[in-house]
Amino acid sequence: MNTGTYGYPKQGVKKIDPSYDVPEGVDNRGRYDEEFAKILTKDALKFVAELQREFRSHIRYALECRKEAKRRYNEGALPGFDPATRYIREGEWVCAPVPPAVADRKVEITGPVERKMVINALNSGAKVFMADFEDALSPSWENLMRGQVNLKDAVAGTITFNDKARNKVYKLNDQTAKLFVRPRGWHLPEAHIFIDGEPATGCLVDFGLYFYHNHAPFRQTQGAGFGPFFYLPKMEHSREAKIWNNVFERAEKMAGIERGSIRATVLIETLPAVFQMNEILYELRDHSVGLNCGRWDYIFSYVKTFQAHPDRLLPDRVLVGMTQHFMKSYSDLLIRTCHRRGVHAMGGMVCICDKFGRK
Repeated sequence: MNTGTYGYPKQGVKKIDPSYDVPEGVDNRGRYDEEFAKILTKDALKFVAELQREFRSHIRYALECRKEAKRRYNEGALPGFDPATRYIREGEWVCAPVPPAVADRKVEITGPVERKMVINALNSGAKVFMADFEDALSPSWENLMRGQVNLKDAVAGTITFNDKARNKVYKLNDQTAKLFVRPRGWHLPEAHIFIDGEPATGCLVDFGLYFYHNHAPFRQTQGAGFGPFFYLPKMEHSREAKIWNNVFERAEKMAGIERGSIRATVLIETLPAVFQMNEILYELRDHSVGLNCGRWDYIFSYVKTFQAHPDRLLPDRVLVGMTQHFMKSYSDLLIRTCHRRGVHAMGGMVCICDKFGRK
Protein backbone atom coordinates (compact mmCIF):
# COMPACT_ATOMS: atom_id res chain seq x y z
CA MET A 1 0.00 0.00 0.00
CA ASN A 2 1.28 3.45 -0.88
CA THR A 3 1.27 5.44 2.36
CA GLY A 4 2.17 8.97 3.37
CA THR A 5 4.17 10.50 6.21
CA TYR A 6 1.87 9.26 8.98
CA GLY A 7 0.94 5.88 7.51
CA TYR A 8 -2.35 7.11 6.02
CA PRO A 9 -3.17 5.57 2.62
CA LYS A 10 -2.51 8.16 -0.06
CA GLN A 11 -5.71 9.46 -1.58
CA GLY A 12 -6.57 11.49 -4.63
CA VAL A 13 -7.28 15.16 -4.19
CA LYS A 14 -11.00 15.60 -3.57
CA LYS A 15 -12.90 18.08 -5.70
CA ILE A 16 -14.40 20.95 -3.77
CA ASP A 17 -16.74 23.83 -4.43
CA PRO A 18 -15.20 25.71 -7.38
CA SER A 19 -16.03 29.01 -5.66
CA TYR A 20 -13.36 28.15 -3.06
CA ASP A 21 -10.04 28.72 -4.78
CA VAL A 22 -7.23 26.59 -3.32
CA PRO A 23 -3.71 25.93 -4.58
CA GLU A 24 -3.13 22.92 -6.79
CA GLY A 25 -2.76 19.73 -4.78
CA VAL A 26 -4.38 21.17 -1.65
CA ASP A 27 -7.64 19.68 -0.36
CA ASN A 28 -9.43 21.32 2.58
CA ARG A 29 -11.83 18.83 4.15
CA GLY A 30 -12.81 21.06 7.05
CA ARG A 31 -15.54 23.67 7.31
CA TYR A 32 -15.00 26.71 5.14
CA ASP A 33 -17.19 29.76 5.58
CA GLU A 34 -16.94 33.50 6.04
CA GLU A 35 -15.41 33.15 9.53
CA PHE A 36 -12.54 30.95 8.36
CA ALA A 37 -12.11 32.50 4.90
CA LYS A 38 -9.70 35.17 6.17
CA ILE A 39 -7.40 32.38 7.45
CA LEU A 40 -7.74 29.80 4.67
CA THR A 41 -6.73 32.11 1.85
CA LYS A 42 -5.17 30.71 -1.30
CA ASP A 43 -1.81 32.37 -0.63
CA ALA A 44 -1.67 31.19 2.99
CA LEU A 45 -2.48 27.61 1.98
CA LYS A 46 0.11 27.84 -0.78
CA PHE A 47 2.72 28.76 1.84
CA VAL A 48 1.70 25.81 4.02
CA ALA A 49 1.86 23.49 0.99
CA GLU A 50 5.33 24.76 0.11
CA LEU A 51 6.55 24.02 3.64
CA GLN A 52 4.98 20.56 3.54
CA ARG A 53 6.53 19.66 0.19
CA GLU A 54 9.97 20.95 1.12
CA PHE A 55 10.21 19.30 4.53
CA ARG A 56 7.97 16.21 4.51
CA SER A 57 10.80 13.78 3.70
CA HIS A 58 12.87 15.22 6.59
CA ILE A 59 9.90 14.92 8.94
CA ARG A 60 9.27 11.34 7.83
CA TYR A 61 12.90 10.45 8.48
CA ALA A 62 12.86 12.10 11.93
CA LEU A 63 9.75 10.15 12.94
CA GLU A 64 11.32 6.89 11.72
CA CYS A 65 14.40 7.68 13.83
CA ARG A 66 12.14 8.07 16.85
CA LYS A 67 10.70 4.60 16.24
CA GLU A 68 14.17 3.12 15.89
CA ALA A 69 15.34 4.77 19.12
CA LYS A 70 12.26 3.46 20.93
CA ARG A 71 13.01 -0.05 19.66
CA ARG A 72 16.53 0.17 21.10
CA TYR A 73 15.23 1.39 24.46
CA ASN A 74 12.73 -1.47 24.59
CA GLU A 75 15.61 -3.89 23.97
CA GLY A 76 17.50 -2.52 26.97
CA ALA A 77 19.50 0.42 25.64
CA LEU A 78 19.64 3.71 27.52
CA PRO A 79 19.55 7.24 26.08
CA GLY A 80 22.84 9.08 26.33
CA PHE A 81 25.10 11.76 24.93
CA ASP A 82 26.05 11.25 21.27
CA PRO A 83 29.84 10.87 20.79
CA ALA A 84 29.48 12.23 17.24
CA THR A 85 28.36 15.65 18.53
CA ARG A 86 30.84 15.97 21.37
CA TYR A 87 32.48 18.87 19.52
CA ILE A 88 29.21 20.84 19.84
CA ARG A 89 28.86 20.16 23.57
CA GLU A 90 32.46 21.09 24.27
CA GLY A 91 32.72 23.97 21.79
CA GLU A 92 32.78 27.64 22.77
CA TRP A 93 29.82 29.16 20.97
CA VAL A 94 26.73 31.16 21.95
CA CYS A 95 23.31 31.76 20.45
CA ALA A 96 22.29 35.05 18.87
CA PRO A 97 21.54 37.81 21.42
CA VAL A 98 18.05 37.73 22.92
CA PRO A 99 15.88 40.51 21.39
CA PRO A 100 15.01 43.37 23.77
CA ALA A 101 11.29 42.66 23.27
CA VAL A 102 11.63 39.36 25.18
CA ALA A 103 14.48 40.21 27.53
CA ASP A 104 12.14 40.13 30.55
CA ARG A 105 10.32 36.80 30.93
CA LYS A 106 10.01 36.62 34.71
CA VAL A 107 6.37 35.47 34.61
CA GLU A 108 4.90 33.39 31.79
CA ILE A 109 1.42 31.95 31.54
CA THR A 110 -0.23 29.61 29.08
CA GLY A 111 -3.67 28.60 27.92
CA PRO A 112 -5.59 27.61 24.80
CA VAL A 113 -6.39 29.96 21.93
CA GLU A 114 -10.04 30.47 22.97
CA ARG A 115 -11.15 34.07 22.41
CA LYS A 116 -11.88 35.32 25.92
CA MET A 117 -8.87 33.39 27.21
CA VAL A 118 -6.55 35.17 24.79
CA ILE A 119 -7.82 38.59 25.89
CA ASN A 120 -7.61 37.84 29.60
CA ALA A 121 -4.17 36.25 29.27
CA LEU A 122 -2.72 39.17 27.33
CA ASN A 123 -4.20 41.53 29.93
CA SER A 124 -3.03 39.45 32.90
CA GLY A 125 0.12 41.41 33.76
CA ALA A 126 2.39 38.49 32.92
CA LYS A 127 5.41 39.16 30.74
CA VAL A 128 4.61 36.37 28.25
CA PHE A 129 1.46 34.54 27.18
CA MET A 130 2.01 31.27 25.33
CA ALA A 131 -1.07 30.73 23.17
CA ASP A 132 -1.39 27.00 22.83
CA PHE A 133 -2.40 24.92 19.81
CA GLU A 134 -0.96 21.86 21.54
CA ASP A 135 -1.63 20.31 24.97
CA ALA A 136 -4.16 22.89 26.18
CA LEU A 137 -6.34 22.59 23.07
CA SER A 138 -8.41 19.75 21.70
CA PRO A 139 -7.30 19.84 18.04
CA SER A 140 -10.70 19.86 16.39
CA TRP A 141 -11.00 21.80 13.14
CA GLU A 142 -13.27 24.36 14.78
CA ASN A 143 -10.87 24.95 17.69
CA LEU A 144 -7.81 25.25 15.46
CA MET A 145 -9.33 27.63 12.92
CA ARG A 146 -11.09 29.77 15.53
CA GLY A 147 -7.76 29.94 17.33
CA GLN A 148 -6.12 31.29 14.19
CA VAL A 149 -8.89 33.89 13.86
CA ASN A 150 -8.46 34.88 17.51
CA LEU A 151 -4.70 35.30 17.23
CA LYS A 152 -4.98 37.28 14.01
CA ASP A 153 -7.37 39.68 15.74
CA ALA A 154 -5.14 39.80 18.84
CA VAL A 155 -2.03 40.72 16.86
CA ALA A 156 -4.04 43.39 15.04
CA GLY A 157 -5.21 44.72 18.42
CA THR A 158 -8.87 44.44 17.42
CA ILE A 159 -9.89 41.36 19.38
CA THR A 160 -13.03 41.74 21.54
CA PHE A 161 -15.45 39.38 23.23
CA ASN A 162 -19.02 40.22 24.18
CA ASP A 163 -20.13 38.13 27.17
CA LYS A 164 -23.89 38.59 27.01
CA ALA A 165 -24.51 36.52 30.13
CA ARG A 166 -22.38 38.94 32.20
CA ASN A 167 -23.19 42.00 30.08
CA LYS A 168 -19.46 42.63 29.71
CA VAL A 169 -17.26 43.41 26.73
CA TYR A 170 -13.65 42.21 26.86
CA LYS A 171 -10.89 44.01 24.96
CA LEU A 172 -7.14 44.44 25.15
CA ASN A 173 -5.42 46.83 27.53
CA ASP A 174 -2.83 49.30 26.30
CA GLN A 175 -0.07 47.14 27.82
CA THR A 176 -0.20 43.42 27.12
CA ALA A 177 1.96 40.34 27.55
CA LYS A 178 4.30 39.32 24.75
CA LEU A 179 2.64 36.68 22.59
CA PHE A 180 4.34 33.34 21.96
CA VAL A 181 2.55 30.62 19.98
CA ARG A 182 2.98 26.88 20.48
CA PRO A 183 2.14 24.74 17.44
CA ARG A 184 1.58 21.01 17.66
CA GLY A 185 4.47 18.51 17.67
CA TRP A 186 6.00 16.89 14.60
CA HIS A 187 4.14 13.62 15.17
CA LEU A 188 0.60 14.97 14.76
CA PRO A 189 -1.08 15.15 11.32
CA GLU A 190 -3.81 17.60 10.34
CA ALA A 191 -6.59 15.37 9.04
CA HIS A 192 -8.58 18.21 7.48
CA ILE A 193 -5.91 19.50 5.09
CA PHE A 194 -4.48 17.11 2.53
CA ILE A 195 -1.51 18.08 0.40
CA ASP A 196 -0.74 15.93 -2.65
CA GLY A 197 -3.02 13.23 -1.27
CA GLU A 198 -1.74 12.93 2.28
CA PRO A 199 -2.49 14.75 5.55
CA ALA A 200 -0.46 17.87 6.20
CA THR A 201 1.85 18.03 9.21
CA GLY A 202 -0.12 19.65 12.03
CA CYS A 203 2.62 21.98 13.24
CA LEU A 204 3.31 23.26 9.72
CA VAL A 205 -0.38 24.13 9.40
CA ASP A 206 -0.35 25.89 12.79
CA PHE A 207 2.91 27.71 12.11
CA GLY A 208 2.30 28.45 8.45
CA LEU A 209 -1.15 30.00 8.79
CA TYR A 210 -0.19 32.05 11.86
CA PHE A 211 3.12 33.29 10.43
CA TYR A 212 1.71 34.14 7.02
CA HIS A 213 -1.06 36.35 8.38
CA ASN A 214 0.73 37.91 11.34
CA HIS A 215 4.47 38.32 10.81
CA ALA A 216 4.28 41.93 9.60
CA PRO A 217 1.91 43.43 12.22
CA PHE A 218 3.54 41.42 15.02
CA ARG A 219 7.01 42.76 14.24
CA GLN A 220 5.62 46.29 14.26
CA THR A 221 3.44 46.16 17.38
CA GLN A 222 5.00 43.48 19.61
CA GLY A 223 8.43 42.39 18.45
CA ALA A 224 10.20 45.72 17.94
CA GLY A 225 11.51 44.46 14.62
CA PHE A 226 11.76 40.81 15.69
CA GLY A 227 9.34 37.91 15.70
CA PRO A 228 6.96 36.27 15.63
CA PHE A 229 7.86 34.25 18.75
CA PHE A 230 7.20 30.54 19.25
CA TYR A 231 7.41 27.67 21.72
CA LEU A 232 8.40 24.32 20.16
CA PRO A 233 7.16 21.13 21.87
CA LYS A 234 7.88 17.40 22.04
CA MET A 235 11.25 17.28 20.29
CA GLU A 236 13.47 14.27 20.91
CA HIS A 237 16.58 15.00 18.82
CA SER A 238 18.50 17.91 17.33
CA ARG A 239 17.61 16.74 13.81
CA GLU A 240 14.05 17.87 14.63
CA ALA A 241 15.38 21.27 15.74
CA LYS A 242 17.27 21.49 12.45
CA ILE A 243 14.00 21.05 10.56
CA TRP A 244 12.45 23.88 12.56
CA ASN A 245 15.46 26.08 11.85
CA ASN A 246 15.10 25.42 8.13
CA VAL A 247 11.36 26.12 8.32
CA PHE A 248 12.11 29.45 10.01
CA GLU A 249 14.67 30.39 7.37
CA ARG A 250 12.24 29.45 4.60
CA ALA A 251 9.53 31.60 6.22
CA GLU A 252 11.88 34.56 6.67
CA LYS A 253 12.89 34.35 3.03
CA MET A 254 9.25 34.24 1.92
CA ALA A 255 8.41 37.28 4.08
CA GLY A 256 11.51 39.22 3.07
CA ILE A 257 12.64 39.71 6.68
CA GLU A 258 16.08 39.37 8.23
CA ARG A 259 17.47 35.94 9.06
CA GLY A 260 17.10 35.39 12.80
CA SER A 261 13.92 37.46 13.08
CA ILE A 262 11.81 34.49 14.20
CA ARG A 263 12.66 33.39 17.75
CA ALA A 264 11.69 30.25 19.62
CA THR A 265 11.99 28.57 22.99
CA VAL A 266 12.23 24.78 22.95
CA LEU A 267 10.42 22.75 25.58
CA ILE A 268 12.73 20.06 26.91
CA GLU A 269 9.98 17.64 27.86
CA THR A 270 11.26 14.30 26.60
CA LEU A 271 14.02 12.20 28.14
CA PRO A 272 15.99 11.78 24.88
CA ALA A 273 16.05 15.56 24.39
CA VAL A 274 17.87 16.08 27.70
CA PHE A 275 20.95 14.52 26.12
CA GLN A 276 20.59 16.81 23.08
CA MET A 277 20.17 20.25 24.68
CA ASN A 278 23.43 21.71 23.38
CA GLU A 279 22.80 20.23 19.96
CA ILE A 280 19.24 21.59 19.85
CA LEU A 281 20.44 25.08 20.73
CA TYR A 282 23.24 24.78 18.19
CA GLU A 283 20.84 23.97 15.37
CA LEU A 284 18.61 26.89 16.40
CA ARG A 285 21.41 29.23 17.44
CA ASP A 286 20.24 32.07 15.17
CA HIS A 287 16.60 31.64 16.26
CA SER A 288 16.72 30.51 19.89
CA VAL A 289 15.71 32.43 23.00
CA GLY A 290 15.94 29.55 25.43
CA LEU A 291 14.89 26.17 26.75
CA ASN A 292 12.01 25.32 29.08
CA CYS A 293 11.58 22.50 31.60
CA GLY A 294 8.30 20.66 31.01
CA ARG A 295 7.78 18.61 34.18
CA TRP A 296 4.67 16.53 33.46
CA ASP A 297 5.56 15.59 29.91
CA TYR A 298 9.10 14.80 30.99
CA ILE A 299 7.82 12.35 33.61
CA PHE A 300 5.57 10.76 30.98
CA SER A 301 8.53 10.50 28.58
CA TYR A 302 10.61 8.84 31.31
CA VAL A 303 7.88 6.23 31.80
CA LYS A 304 7.50 5.72 28.04
CA THR A 305 11.23 5.47 27.39
CA PHE A 306 11.75 2.93 30.16
CA GLN A 307 8.53 0.95 29.78
CA ALA A 308 10.56 -2.23 29.22
CA HIS A 309 12.92 -1.52 32.16
CA PRO A 310 11.34 -2.97 35.33
CA ASP A 311 14.11 -1.47 37.48
CA ARG A 312 13.00 2.07 36.55
CA LEU A 313 9.41 2.18 37.77
CA LEU A 314 8.11 5.43 39.26
CA PRO A 315 5.54 5.99 42.03
CA ASP A 316 2.37 8.00 41.46
CA ARG A 317 3.34 11.08 39.48
CA VAL A 318 2.14 13.48 42.17
CA LEU A 319 5.03 12.19 44.30
CA VAL A 320 7.60 12.98 41.61
CA GLY A 321 8.58 16.60 42.15
CA MET A 322 11.46 18.74 40.96
CA THR A 323 13.44 17.88 44.12
CA GLN A 324 13.76 14.23 43.10
CA HIS A 325 17.35 13.54 42.06
CA PHE A 326 16.71 12.75 38.39
CA MET A 327 14.37 15.75 38.04
CA LYS A 328 16.79 18.13 39.75
CA SER A 329 19.63 16.84 37.57
CA TYR A 330 17.53 17.52 34.47
CA SER A 331 16.67 21.10 35.48
CA ASP A 332 20.21 21.88 36.67
CA LEU A 333 21.68 20.70 33.37
CA LEU A 334 19.17 22.80 31.43
CA ILE A 335 20.09 25.89 33.44
CA ARG A 336 23.84 25.37 32.98
CA THR A 337 23.40 24.74 29.26
CA CYS A 338 21.29 27.85 28.68
CA HIS A 339 23.55 30.13 30.69
CA ARG A 340 26.61 28.86 28.85
CA ARG A 341 24.93 29.47 25.48
CA GLY A 342 23.50 32.91 26.30
CA VAL A 343 19.75 32.18 26.30
CA HIS A 344 16.94 31.97 28.86
CA ALA A 345 16.45 28.94 31.11
CA MET A 346 12.72 28.77 31.79
CA GLY A 347 10.73 26.87 34.38
CA GLY A 348 7.19 25.58 34.06
CA MET A 349 4.46 28.11 33.29
CA VAL A 350 1.32 28.99 35.17
CA CYS A 351 -1.65 27.34 33.45
CA ILE A 352 -4.64 29.65 33.14
CA CYS A 353 -7.00 27.18 31.49
CA ASP A 354 -9.54 27.61 34.27
CA LYS A 355 -8.81 30.86 36.12
CA PHE A 356 -8.71 33.34 33.28
CA GLY A 357 -11.10 31.44 31.07
CA ARG A 358 -13.84 32.09 33.64
CA LYS A 359 -12.88 35.57 34.79
